[in-house]
Amino acid sequence: QVTLVESGGGLVQAGGSLRLSCAASGRTFSGVAMSWFRQAPGKERDFVAGVNCDTGNTYLANSIKGRFTISRDNAKNTMYLQMNNLKPDDTAVYYCAARYGVVDSRSAYYHFWGEGTQVTVSS
Repeated sequence: QVTLVESGGGLVQAGGSLRLSCAASGRTFSGVAMSWFRQAPGKERDFVAGVNCDTGNTYLANSIKGRFTISRDNAKNTMYLQMNNLKPDDTAVYYCAARYGVVDSRSAYYHFWGEGTQVTVSS
């Protein structure tokens, strides 16, 4: 069992930055992939970025490449999403998710989810 708690969301102006954190508890990061998804009102939950905790390999959605960075600190059981040059289109609830295995961009393949944190970018 894995419990995930996101933090770091908020309101920011376009061009600004935020750093989201996802603290995991319940098991080690071994054999686990962790990812960020986001869901805007009326839209599907989309993959943003993921990291294979064993190898450190990262994966980013095309829409955020060059602006967002994903990282993890296994000693702290925490994953981060550094978001720079934010745009109004980035407004969404951001979710942390974990699965056994490697990163997958399909939300249905994740076993554990956090409650989400709201990110609002004003123009």
